[in-house]
Amino acid sequence: MSAMAPIRITGTWMDFQHQNSHDGLYWNDQTRAFSCDQWQKHVNDIHEIGMDTIVLMSSALDDKAFYPSKFLSERWDLTCGDPVNAVLEAAQLNGQKVFVSAGFYGHHTEETSSAPDYLEWHKCLTVELWSRYGKHTSFFGWYIPNEAEIEGHFSDGYMKFTPQFAAHLRGLSPDRKILIAPYGTNKVAETDRFVEQIQALGVDFVAYQDEVGVRKTKVEQLDEIYSRLRRLHDKAGIPLWADVEIFEFEGEVYKSPLLPATIARIQKQLNTISPYVEKLLCYQFHGLMNPPDSPAFCGHPDSARLWREYVDWQNS
Repeated sequence: MSAMAPIRITGTWMDFQHQNSHDGLYWNDQTRAFSCDQWQKHVNDIHEIGMDTIVLMSSALDDKAFYPSKFLSERWDLTCGDPVNAVLEAAQLNGQKVFVSAGFYGHHTEETSSAPDYLEWHKCLTVELWSRYGKHTSFFGWYIPNEAEIEGHFSDGYMKFTPQFAAHLRGLSPDRKILIAPYGTNKVAETDRFVEQIQALGVDFVAYQDEVGVRKTKVEQLDEIYSRLRRLHDKAGIPLWADVEIFEFEGEVYKSPLLPATIARIQKQLNTISPYVEKLLCYQFHGLMNPPDSPAFCGHPDSARLWREYVDWQNS
């Protein structure tokens, strides 16, 4: 890849509050205090580094909404009364696309559940979100954050929930796209059954987590993993995206804060994965990359280092 054609990250996840308090230790308190204007400036920071897509991780968390909800009785105590609207408005001005979260852990259940009201809860949530925010042209689609680890194939529970939920989202908002981002990427089986599962999910884009940040996969394994996914998605006729992890853990995996990874490691991830995918998303600009002088700075101080290194690399 020549220096004239840099490999760009063109999308990122964003959380209003990270679902694991230890992971988001260096930004949860900061973003809880963000004004609506700061959220909009944060979206501008993302736009200015060349990312045209934002994926909202959650619209609700622990049975509390991040927006003025009539469906959920409790709300998060945030300085900005409606950060969902703030993000959508700023993205609309920038021409960015937003995948609005179609849920998250708001239900005291696992990522997928056979609880009788589990699907209905998600339907009610998304009906309300669509009625509130569907007018925004930046509302490009839905992100289904309910994950189930791939063990060769998607689980029976995931294959029951996701197609039904996707069908609901199609009926609710026919022209909006649907994104998922599964994990267990290094265990995907190259079988006709997996191809059929991808087709049956009813989604438009699948952005597989590269799992380098969570130390499940080594950079050296990515070529084989994503070449396999490319073959499967070519057969399925479904676009292949990547969710590149630009973080590392300060200490023990899943039990310590997230920190910005080194630019050297990230370059290797991007260089290896990019030949196989249509779009590179990252987890995540939010909290891990910051312009040093941003009025919406959130995250570890080292996030300014990663921002500078990434910009320098793109400009080199």
